[in-house]
Amino acid sequence: MLIGGIVLGVAVLMVGYGIFVYNRLVSLRNQGDEAWSGIDVQLKRRYDLIPNLVETVKGYAKHEKETLERVIQARNMAMNATGLEDKMAAENQLTATLKTLFALSENYPDLKANTNFLDLQKNLTDIEEQISLARRYYNAVTRDYNILCESFPSVIIANMTGFRKRPYFEAAESERQNVKVQF
Repeated sequence: MLIGGIVLGVAVLMVGYGIFVYNRLVSLRNQGDEAWSGIDVQLKRRYDLIPNLVETVKGYAKHEKETLERVIQARNMAMNATGLEDKMAAENQLTATLKTLFALSENYPDLKANTNFLDLQKNLTDIEEQISLARRYYNAVTRDYNILCESFPSVIIANMTGFRKRPYFEAAESERQNVKVQF
């Protein structure tokens, strides 16, 4: 009788733990989806701003057509990317091309002084900050989720119920390079 009670108690604890871990996985997955949604909202704002920025620059930098086309092409690729990892890679490419667009302004003093350009640049900087904050939140939730998916004994429940690791939204390789400062 005592052994039966102990076995029953252990079984109840194991089932209870399984339910707890499953619910935690569901919660973290949903938080990750919500975090990605927050990134997506900011990316949409950025997509909407880019054509205005390109048009403003186009008026001042007519012979920089190739750079402007790369920005629009990167924007379109990012907008049309499917799947989390493809979307992340496309967004990193877009960020890199936007940097080249702002580098153009250094060569065109009239453009740097244009209030429309300055407003668009400020708006884009604000959006980039919001994207950065949303990425940090997404990565924090993803970290917690991935830890639960890979830690023993919760990995058993995660594998049994189809929960898989999520990718982090990491910086592009070009953003990891050391900044070259010259005087």
